Amino acid sequence: MKILHLTLNKKWFDLIASGEKKIEYREGKPYWEKRLFKNNELAQFDEVHFRNGYRKNAPFMRVQFVGLMITHASLCHPEHGEELKPDTRYFLIMLGDVLEVRR
Repeated sequence: MKILHLTLNKKWFDLIASGEKKIEYREGKPYWEKRLFKNNELAQFDEVHFRNGYRKNAPFMRVQFVGLMITHASLCHPEHGEELKPDTRYFLIMLGDVLEVRR
């Protein structure tokens, strides 16, 4: 099983856990390119595992991975007030069903 591990702050963690937020945005920086590209193609994952912070006992959530897109900030429709930098490329991580939440 291929898993993408991501860390979120409480606001975004709670919105994804409730099912309200279905897209996670990551800025198109070299760090994310290395994590989200495999053999010059967008990587495919089975699940996204989110943690709310870095503590050993931080809240945890498993979410179905639906897909990955690359787009420009001007073409994004940010959810819930996310602030995207103009003239910046973004990775959009499309999320499906919440499979598990542990607090």
